[in-house]
Amino acid sequence: MSQLDRLCVNAIRFLAVDQVEKAKSGHPGMPLGAAPMAYVLWDRFLKHDPADPKWPNRDRFVLSAGHGSALLYALLHLYGYDLPLEELRRFRQWGSKTPGHPEYGEVPGVEATTGPLGHGFAMGVGMAMAEAHLAAVYNREGHAVVDHFTYALVSDGDLMEGVASEAASLAGHLRLGKLVYLYDDNRVSIEGSTDLAFTEDAARRFEAYGWHVQRVADGEDLEAVAAAVATAREERERPSLVCVRTHIGFGSPKQDSAKSHGEPLGAEAMRATREKLGWPLEAFHVPEAVYAHTRRALERGKAARETWEGRVRLYAAAHPGPAARLGDALAGRLPGEWKRAVPVFKPEEGPMATRAASGRVMNALAPVLTGLFGGSADLGPSNSTVLKDAGDFSAGNPAGRNVHFGVREHAMGAAVNGMALHGGLRPFGATFLVFSDFLRPALRLAALMGVPSLLVFTHDSVAVGEDGPTHQPVDQLASLRAIPRLTVFRPADANETAAAWRCALETRGPAALVLTRQNLPVLDAARFPVAEGVPRGGYVLEEAEGGPPQVVLLASGSEVHLALGARERLAGRGVRARVVSMPCLERFDAQPGAYREEVLPSAVPKLAIELGHPMGWREYVGDSGGVMGLDRFGASAPGPEVAERLGFTPEAAAERALSLLER
Repeated sequence: MSQLDRLCVNAIRFLAVDQVEKAKSGHPGMPLGAAPMAYVLWDRFLKHDPADPKWPNRDRFVLSAGHGSALLYALLHLYGYDLPLEELRRFRQWGSKTPGHPEYGEVPGVEATTGPLGHGFAMGVGMAMAEAHLAAVYNREGHAVVDHFTYALVSDGDLMEGVASEAASLAGHLRLGKLVYLYDDNRVSIEGSTDLAFTEDAARRFEAYGWHVQRVADGEDLEAVAAAVATAREERERPSLVCVRTHIGFGSPKQDSAKSHGEPLGAEAMRATREKLGWPLEAFHVPEAVYAHTRRALERGKAARETWEGRVRLYAAAHPGPAARLGDALAGRLPGEWKRAVPVFKPEEGPMATRAASGRVMNALAPVLTGLFGGSADLGPSNSTVLKDAGDFSAGNPAGRNVHFGVREHAMGAAVNGMALHGGLRPFGATFLVFSDFLRPALRLAALMGVPSLLVFTHDSVAVGEDGPTHQPVDQLASLRAIPRLTVFRPADANETAAAWRCALETRGPAALVLTRQNLPVLDAARFPVAEGVPRGGYVLEEAEGGPPQVVLLASGSEVHLALGARERLAGRGVRARVVSMPCLERFDAQPGAYREEVLPSAVPKLAIELGHPMGWREYVGDSGGVMGLDRFGASAPGPEVAERLGFTPEAAAERALSLLER
C-alpha cells in the first residue's frame, strides 16, 4: 500500500469512526475493516459523477451492510458529493443528511435505503436486471448507451438472510455478469463470532448458485482486491462475489470483537486506534493530500458523463425513435396518449374476475407502455400478469419482459424495488394476497423510499374457497393499508380495475392492486361514475332513491356488489340506502374534508362491509356505525358457501343496516 493510498484509507476510516464517536451511536467496526476494499472500488473502478448523482449510466454502488453508513458518508464526502463535513458531524441527528442507515432521496449518492440486511443485496440484483434488459432493448451496434455495473458491499449478516439467498439464486440463474459484490468477510456479528450460527462455506454456496467466486486472503492488500475486482468485471457470464477476509474494528483494541460492531469505540480505544494507525488526535481530520486525490473523481466523472452524452447524441441521430423512448423512460415520463389504451368494459362482458380484467388492462397497455416489465412468483397464469408476445426475460433473452421470479416472493419484492431505483422501467411483481406477508419488508422499504414499485395481489379474500384458510387472506389487507405511503387499490369490478391501473401508474410511490379470483358483475361505466370516482378513492356509486339516504353502505372490492344487493333489499322495506365504493382509502383520506363529508355524511348511520379484518373501518363509520368484517380465519369449501356461512350475504348486510337505524 502506497503512502498516499494508506493516507486515503485511514481518512475514510477515521471520518467514519469520528461520526460514530460524536453521535455516541453507530457501528465503527465495519468501516475500520472494510475501508480498504471500499477505497479500491471507489478510487479505481466506480464510474460515477459526484456533481450529477442521477446520471443514468453511472455504476450503482449499494451499501447492503447499511449499518456501516458512516463508511458511505465518508466516501461521499471525500469524493465530492454534496455532503459537507458539517453533515458528517451531525451523524444520526434530527434533520441531518447522515441518518443512522442510508436513506435514498435524503442523501445525494445513496442508491438505496438499506439496513434491513439482505435487501441491498436483492435490490442490487434488481438493478442489474434492469440494466441488462434496457441494454438489450435500446443498445444498437456501435451505440452502447446503457452500459454500467452494479456493485455492492455485503456482510456476513446479508448472506445469512433468506432474501439474499433467494436473490443470489435468481441472479445466478439469470447470469447477471455485470453484478459484482464485495463480501466483507469479518466473521463477527452482534452476538459474537459467526461460528455461533453461520459455519457454512458461503463461497461454495455461491458457486453452486452459479456465481463466479474469488477469495482475497487479506483485506489490507489493495492490489489483491483490485485484481479480483478487475477479474470480476471481465466475467460477463456470471455474477461475481469477491470474498475479502477483513477484521472488524481493524487497528483498535476491539479488533475482531463484537464490541466494535454496534457501539462507539470510546475515548480510550479511539486514542489507541489513532496511535496504532498513525493518525492525528484531531477529530474529522482530513489531510489536503487526501482531498486533492479523491476529488479528482469530479473531473473523471464529468469526463465520463460528457463522453456518454456525446454517445447519446450520436445514437439519437442514428436511431431517433429508440432514443426518444429511452429518454422518456429514463425521465420517468409516461408515453403520450397512454390512457387511451386502457380498455372500457361493458356489462355484457361479465361476470369477470378483477384479476382477469387486470390482465386485459396490462396487455392493452404493454404495446404502448414498453417499460412495463415484471412478473410473478411462479403464479403468472393465476395472477393474470403474463404479457402476451412480450417474451421471457432470461439469460438468453434479456429483451424479454416477462420475469419468472420463481417461488421467491421476498426477493421479487426487493428486486422490483431495485428496478424502480434503477429507472427506465415500470416494474411490477405479483403473487396471492395471502403471500404478501413474504415480501412485506420490501413493500415497507418501497414506501420509505417512495419508489414506484407496482404489486399485483390476487385471490383477495376467503372467497378463494377450496384452498382453505392457509390461502385465504384475512389480515393482509389491513396490514398493507397500515404501511405509510403505500397506496392500496381494491377495485369492485373490471372498470374500477382499469381506473385503478391508471391511478397506480400515475402514483409517485409504490402501489398495490388487490384483485379477486371469483367473477364479479361489470359495472356500467355509462351509468356509474367509476372513472371519476376511483381517483378520489371513495365515491357515491348508487344513490338512495326518493330522498336523502337514511343509511350509507360502504364497501370495497367484491363486497360492493353485496352492498348493492343489500340496498335493493332495504328499498323493498322502505329504507333509503346509499352505496359508496371505497377502492382506495389512502386516496379518499387525501380528499378535502367537504368532499368526504358529502360522500359519508356524519349525521347518517354507516355500515362498512369488507371480507377482511375490520381494523381501520371504524374511523369511516364512527361510533354509531357498524362494520361487517372478519376476525377469524376462513375455511375450506366453495367460495360462495364460505362467504355465506360467514354471514356475508345481501340479506345479512340489510339486517345489519336496519339494526343501526333501530339504535
